[in-house]
Amino acid sequence: MSDLPEPQPSQGEPNPGSWRSTIRFVILLFAGVFTFQTVAAKPFYIPSSSMMPALVKGDRLVVTKYPYGWSYASPSIHGSTVIPGRLLGSLPERGDIVTVARLGDGADLIKRVIGLPGDTIAVQNGVVILNGREVKRVAHGTAMLPVDANLPCDGVLGKFQRQGADGKLHCELPLFRETLPNGVSYDTIDLGPDYLSFGDNFGPVTVPAGHVFLMGDNRDQSADSRFPLPTGLGGAVPVESLGGRAEFVTHSYDGSGSAINPLSWVTSLRGGRAGESLRPAKD
Repeated sequence: MSDLPEPQPSQGEPNPGSWRSTIRFVILLFAGVFTFQTVAAKPFYIPSSSMMPALVKGDRLVVTKYPYGWSYASPSIHGSTVIPGRLLGSLPERGDIVTVARLGDGADLIKRVIGLPGDTIAVQNGVVILNGREVKRVAHGTAMLPVDANLPCDGVLGKFQRQGADGKLHCELPLFRETLPNGVSYDTIDLGPDYLSFGDNFGPVTVPAGHVFLMGDNRDQSADSRFPLPTGLGGAVPVESLGGRAEFVTHSYDGSGSAINPLSWVTSLRGGRAGESLRPAKD
């Protein structure tokens, strides 16, 4: 008997094997991306002004997942309830910028580590008191941040609008250089006594074991460990809630772009922010 050729799918008829391989590839691709973003690093988008001047709304950055070990907050999708423990866990250093899964709703926020377990934290007239001593804080000029759709400099910031040397509007905000006991320094924004809020006079509180106390650098516009849930962090946060450490800015958008206009993805890029390190300086 002569061998007969196997029947082939007619023209235009889908090949089941081809579809299966395509679906398998897509599943493996998504699994690979999910795994990498869980154990190594992932992109992060800045949606607010709470970490100015280090970070402004529209910044895209890289957050590494391994510096503090892994927990329920490491995957891109995590629950709103703390699962105790960290795999290969370690504490962050004072001054690190970290992402944190807020208790209750699991929302990812980004703040700076100020207090470690056992520390006593207070704030008096905007000055941080750490273990009974004022954190070193000196006036450090102003930040001239260009006004754009992502940084409109309106509301309480409206009085800080200035025309820059380039003829464009800027938000000129008062800077204070803060230096923590481990020698790391970074700039904070303090709008002054006219903008005192609950967060400018706070505590003292003691950071419990297994927790860290987080604050935003834009001290008058940051819902952090000084403020209750659901808008703030509700006090010191469990280390299991830390998602990772912010490393550097990859690029930044001024808010003028459109999702349906690819050309605007380029024209809306802010200049000068790509590659900005987010690790605090050490004296």
